[in-house]
Amino acid sequence: MTAAGEVSEKPVRRRDSAATRARIMRVAAREFASKGYEGAGTDEIAAKAAINKRMIYHYFSSKELLYLAVLEEAYRRARVAEQKLELDSLEPLEALQRFVEFNFDSFVRDRTFINLLATENLQKAKVLKKSAQVSSFNSPIIQAVGRIIARGEAAGSIRPGLDPLQLWITMIGTCYFFFSNIYTLSVILETKFDEPEVLAARRAHVVDFVLNAVRPHAG
Repeated sequence: MTAAGEVSEKPVRRRDSAATRARIMRVAAREFASKGYEGAGTDEIAAKAAINKRMIYHYFSSKELLYLAVLEEAYRRARVAEQKLELDSLEPLEALQRFVEFNFDSFVRDRTFINLLATENLQKAKVLKKSAQVSSFNSPIIQAVGRIIARGEAAGSIRPGLDPLQLWITMIGTCYFFFSNIYTLSVILETKFDEPEVLAARRAHVVDFVLNAVRPHAG
């Protein structure tokens, strides 16, 4: 093996390693989201990822650390996607509308994040508390909401005194509650909330609700 050959093989091994790790995490995310932390097993994750189970422990050391990596990646992907919205370039009310619509549409496309959060809440965030990353993912979007509020106050389109953190929780919460309870709500209220026209009506209502909540009070 020549020195040149050794050099050329290293990037290939790194790419293969990164691809294997990413594949494990994709499969693990689906398993944890659908079965919960206790229900998901490393044997099945390994089988569905087409790897030897030892590779899971090679990359992540334990099932818990794999689960933590999945949670961190879910938060990271959500925040990266939000940054691409370029909210600072929009008028304040338009920015809030885009943020709400983006989160609603994200939950329509993929419920994995919601299910992961439900699993971790059942554990009282036992694993998430061990992360050194998650808080840094959330602070930029809350800061962005704060800038939107400040711009809106200055322009007279948003009422004064709104708390960025509380508004962010409200915007996320109005979307999250609906999707995290969509199946039980469908049964109890005898409405197929997963139908496209029902989703569209709910989306429009949430946007209207948030925008009316932040507008200056009449009179």
